[in-house]
Amino acid sequence: MSISTAEAIEEFPEPLEDRLGIAEIALNRADPVSLVRSLGSAVVATARRPRRALPLVGRLGVGLSAAGLNTLERLLGGKAPGPFTVDPKDKRFTDAAWEGNAIFHGLLQAHLATVGFVREFVDAAELDEPAGSKAAYAAKLLCDALAPTNSLLTNPSALRKAFDTGGTSVVAGLRLMTEDMRTNGGWPRQVDTSPFTLGENMAATPGRVVYRNELIELIQYSAQTEQVHEIPFLFCPPWINKYYIMDLAPQKSLVEWAVQHGLTVFALSYRNPDSTMRDTGFDDYMLRGPRAAIDVIRSITGADKVNTLNICLGGTLNTALLGYLQATGDDVVHTSTYLNSLSDFTEPGTLGEVFSDKKTVDGLSKRMEGKGYLEAKDMARTFDLLRANDLIFRYVVDNWLMGQSPPAFDLLAWNNDSTRMPAKMHTFYLRECYVKNALARDELELAGERLFVSKIPNPVYCVSAVDDHIVPWQGAYRSMMLFPGEKRFVLSTAGHIAGIVNPPGPKVRLWTNDDTPLEGADWLAGATQKSDTWWNDWVVWAQEHSGKLTKPPSIGNRKYPASGAAPGTYVFG
Repeated sequence: MSISTAEAIEEFPEPLEDRLGIAEIALNRADPVSLVRSLGSAVVATARRPRRALPLVGRLGVGLSAAGLNTLERLLGGKAPGPFTVDPKDKRFTDAAWEGNAIFHGLLQAHLATVGFVREFVDAAELDEPAGSKAAYAAKLLCDALAPTNSLLTNPSALRKAFDTGGTSVVAGLRLMTEDMRTNGGWPRQVDTSPFTLGENMAATPGRVVYRNELIELIQYSAQTEQVHEIPFLFCPPWINKYYIMDLAPQKSLVEWAVQHGLTVFALSYRNPDSTMRDTGFDDYMLRGPRAAIDVIRSITGADKVNTLNICLGGTLNTALLGYLQATGDDVVHTSTYLNSLSDFTEPGTLGEVFSDKKTVDGLSKRMEGKGYLEAKDMARTFDLLRANDLIFRYVVDNWLMGQSPPAFDLLAWNNDSTRMPAKMHTFYLRECYVKNALARDELELAGERLFVSKIPNPVYCVSAVDDHIVPWQGAYRSMMLFPGEKRFVLSTAGHIAGIVNPPGPKVRLWTNDDTPLEGADWLAGATQKSDTWWNDWVVWAQEHSGKLTKPPSIGNRKYPASGAAPGTYVFG
């Protein structure tokens, strides 16, 4: 005898509900961002529309046939170009064999035909957002993962190296892959961190810790000029990374650059959260972070006001602080500099469209409830997925297929030094900023005050990077336009991190425009490109907005005495 599902639920309600709950939890853990489910929905939606699906399948067949005929022609000695072309920016297919060898050329043509088909098939589903963006992203990620470059037998560079080394590169690659499977969750390692030591060749600008609470250490850097400008700077990093992206290495340190140009610099170093900080909120970060630091800086330097320089999420927190200070009538910040930062999340890029929708944030919040924080590796791998070819599959090829050990590179070493996220704070940030965009809409409330960004009078200087995959420069420009007062926008080369660590050199460029029209596209149309770094442009602006020259302040004072040397202790947590 059989019974219906409804009858089963009525007869055995609790066990079945439990099993359904367990299944849902397992599915959410396996696919927390709903990438696979969105991709599946897109495939089903298009497949149910034969008038859309069949022409796409037909074009795929024609494309593969054209690729096959082109391969056959090349095998017979011809040199006709293939029916599909590689994006000039795609560095995966630069080996000459992809063009010169008929078999590899055919593999590439078949891959390009398939990629085009998958993209069109998913787009034809016309899913509502955010499922549409998730499906498109999942399709791209799948195609990138299945690229012929990621397999030993279909990667000409890896095969050539295996032949040249008598197979030792294959053995070395297997060893590296096994080690990554055992110790790195199956992800290829990006960097050898062994040559770098904090306080010696990274985070090495001389300074002392002058204040510490349960959330931050405040570092004051030693003056390197006989006179300094009277208004000091507070450098505010994102709380999701270690602070020393601002003080990476000698000649690559923005802190060093600033003090060498007569600016007095303090920097926040956040504590790496643990389960005891589960209830630490966004307002706690604001009040016990930069707000507390400003009072210390004013006491030590005697300055009435402080300038702030803010990176990524540190800029979001700074905008909230400015709104809070404006609401409470506390005029202690003079100017603010924003580096690759969003305060308006209307154009959040892939990170917002794919990883920060309401359903995903709700699921993430539930995941954080147990430990009280988000694991560092989860955030780091999310950022890696945003540039999977550069930050994942590149190392699959270099490490596992070619047998090359990861390079020693200071930027990647810093990137590998991730931090955890406190549950309450991170959930609030994602919901209020990415989901609701409450800060930009003058709707955010913190510490008992409603924040009105539209009333913030402070001058701002904003830098963005043209290839930033985390903070699109158009979103950064839109964020700057929230401020009603004086503002300057500069567009730099490189991406989210290299756009910050941008010392003078032969390859650096920037775009400047003294005007600030409403739209970023109009700003760029009127901008002038220069062979220079934004560091030079910014330091002139910073000096002009930092008052007269005076004697450098002491390191600490009686109320806030200097203790341990930079980089402090929290950075090692």
